[in-house]
Amino acid sequence: MIIKPKIRGFVCVTSHPDGCAAHVGQWIDHVTSQGPIAKGPKKVLVIGASTGYGLASRIAAAFGSGAATVGVFYERPSDEGRPATPGWYNSIAFTRKARAAGLYASNINGDAFSDEIKRQTLERIKSDVGPVDLVVYSLASPRRTHPRTGVVHKSVLKPVGAPYTNKTVDTGKGVVSVVSIEPASEQEVSDTVAVMGGEDWEAWMSALGDAGLLAPGAQSMAYSYIGPEVTWAIYKNGTIGLAKNDLERAARAIDAKLKASGGRAFISVNKALVTQASSAIPIVPLYISLLYKVMKKAGTHEGCIEQMQRLFATQLYASSGPVFDEGGRVRMDDWEMRPEIQAAVAKAWPGVTTENLAEVSDIAGYRDEFLKLFGFGLPGVAYDAEVEPHMPML
Repeated sequence: MIIKPKIRGFVCVTSHPDGCAAHVGQWIDHVTSQGPIAKGPKKVLVIGASTGYGLASRIAAAFGSGAATVGVFYERPSDEGRPATPGWYNSIAFTRKARAAGLYASNINGDAFSDEIKRQTLERIKSDVGPVDLVVYSLASPRRTHPRTGVVHKSVLKPVGAPYTNKTVDTGKGVVSVVSIEPASEQEVSDTVAVMGGEDWEAWMSALGDAGLLAPGAQSMAYSYIGPEVTWAIYKNGTIGLAKNDLERAARAIDAKLKASGGRAFISVNKALVTQASSAIPIVPLYISLLYKVMKKAGTHEGCIEQMQRLFATQLYASSGPVFDEGGRVRMDDWEMRPEIQAAVAKAWPGVTTENLAEVSDIAGYRDEFLKLFGFGLPGVAYDAEVEPHMPML
C-alpha cells in the first residue's frame, strides 16, 4: 500500500515503515558520529523504549557504548491493511541495526504496568543478559490498569485549583487562539498520578532487585520537564506536574535503595521537544514553536537524540559523574532555560498571532519534527511507492 500522513487532532493515525527506519538511522548516525561513550552502560533495560526519549536512550546506550538492550513497550502491529504504530516500526528498525552491529537487542511488547510483562522481562534478562547496570524508565501512557486493584486510571492534562486561559496553536492549521481549560477534579488528579507518577517505576525496580537482576552500582533514571512560567499552570503546577512530583518521590526512594550497592537513581529534566506526548498538551506546542526559533538562531537547539547522547556522555557517564541541582535532578534543560533564551521567547509570546506565526515562530520546524515521529518527511524515502505495512516484531 501507499502510506500518506493522516492527521487527526494532535496525532497522526498512519506511519511509514521505511520512514521510521530512516529516522532511527539518523539517530544512530548521530550517536556514532560523537564517538564512544567512555565507561558507558553494558546491560540496559529501557521501559518505554519505542519512541521519544526512551528510544533515544536505547540508541545512545547501544551505539554509544555497545550495550546489550532489552526494550519494553506497548505498540500495535499492522492489521487489515492499516499500518502499525510508529513505535512498532522504530523498534524493528533499531533491532535490525543493533543486531547487524553485533549487539544484543530484545523486545517485549505489552502492558508494562502489568505483572505479566514484568515477569516476562525478568525471565528474558535472566536467561539472556544477566543483571543490568542501567534501567531507564520512560513510559508515557494515557491510562493504567492497576495490577493490584484492577482499576483503570486515566490521566488528564488539566490545571489544578482554577481554570486557566492562555494562547495555544493548532499546529496543523496554524491558527493561534485562546484556550480555557477547566481545573481537574480530585479524582482526575489522583488518576493522573496513578498513571504518570512513580509507583510503577518503584515496582519495576523492586522486581529487578528481588530477582537479583540489578548489577552492583546499577543506576536508574526517569525523565521530567519543568519549563518556564508560561507553561506552569498546565504542566508544572497542573495534573502532569503533580504526577512528576510523585516521580521525584519515587526517585528518592529508589536512590536510597541503590546506594547500598553503590548505585543511584535520579530524574533528568529534559528540554521541551516535539513528541507524541507534548503535542497533546495545550499551550505547549506554541511555546515549543517559539522556543525552536530562538534556540536555532542561537545555535543551541537539540532534538531527542542530541539530548540523550549529551546526557549519557557528559552527565551519566562523565568521569566526574552527574551534576545535580538543589532538588537532586540532572538539568538537561540548561540550554533552554538560559535567561537570554527565555527572555526572547517571553518577548515574542504576547504578539504572536495567526497572521505572523510563520514569521515569529518555527511552526514549520515543529510540523517537520511532528511528521518525522511517524516516519514522514525523511530524505531518501520513496513515499509514492508501494510499501508492505506488515512487519513481524523481532
